[in-house]
Amino acid sequence: MNVIEAENLAKTFRVRQKEKGMKGSLQAILRPRIKEVQAVDGISFSVEAGEMLAFIGPNGAGKSTTIKMLTGILYPDGGRARVLDIDPAKQRRRLAYEIGTVFGQKEQLWTHLTPYDNFRFFGAIYDSPDRETESRIRELADTFELGSFLNTPVRNLSLGQRIRCEIVASLIHRPRVLFLDEPTIGLDPVVKENIRALIRQMNRELGTTIFLTSHDVGDIEKLCRRIIIVNSGRIVLDDSMEHLKNHYLDRKIVEAKLREEAPLPAAEGITLLKQKGGRVKFQVDTGKLRINDALHMIDAENLEDINISNVPLESIITEIYKAEGREDGIS
Repeated sequence: MNVIEAENLAKTFRVRQKEKGMKGSLQAILRPRIKEVQAVDGISFSVEAGEMLAFIGPNGAGKSTTIKMLTGILYPDGGRARVLDIDPAKQRRRLAYEIGTVFGQKEQLWTHLTPYDNFRFFGAIYDSPDRETESRIRELADTFELGSFLNTPVRNLSLGQRIRCEIVASLIHRPRVLFLDEPTIGLDPVVKENIRALIRQMNRELGTTIFLTSHDVGDIEKLCRRIIIVNSGRIVLDDSMEHLKNHYLDRKIVEAKLREEAPLPAAEGITLLKQKGGRVKFQVDTGKLRINDALHMIDAENLEDINISNVPLESIITEIYKAEGREDGIS
């Protein structure tokens, strides 16, 4: 069953264009030049119930605009969208009772209130009976381990604690779909892993469908089984994470430590990435040269240590971006 469906979804913005030498002039004020920007250009996709999807792309690719159309914040200029069989543009209030949103860079909690008071407030917004809200708070506070700071003002919480509370606030009304926009931004590695574990647990135990946007490759790789990459308002890739990796596994990264510095043998399929003293790093295209044959080119008696790994997912995604004429990478 599909819980999200987008069909030829499109959105164009009209923006004022600055002109050189026109700043502050009367003509620039009375007759500004208007430029049309196609933010989303006829994209189509669907998301199944319980799926965890990464929806990514460089800045300006159309990610946020798409999410805003799926949540009813923006109206599409063309095409159609359905979320839980609800038209977001026409039934935004009804949809709000079925979805949750977490924006890592935007707070929805009242910072002078405690998490507990915030959760009570959100329960009232969604017309949840007091008894049900209290039960839900206890359940989520236990799952997300909020007990030690449940009654501490939000302004006194760490960033990691606040993000956990932001997620809980979005789950008070038991949404069937959760939109996460950069949920781990600014967090240290340990807290990031904790947040990811909680998201996985929420998806596994509650069956919540996760629609994730993130510039953090760790979020994408560790949470999602499917990835959609958008660029210039269009979908350039819609594939499983496993297939995406396998497609690029014909390239291996070899890092070797030599007892004595030696030149890397020149051969088709070998690309030198870095060499300093006895340390050398190179890439092997196994479609042109078997990895065993590449390793045999290194003098075994001169070899002290070696490590072979796959091309990082970050490099794969950056390469896809560049193939679409953009230089943006994942940060």
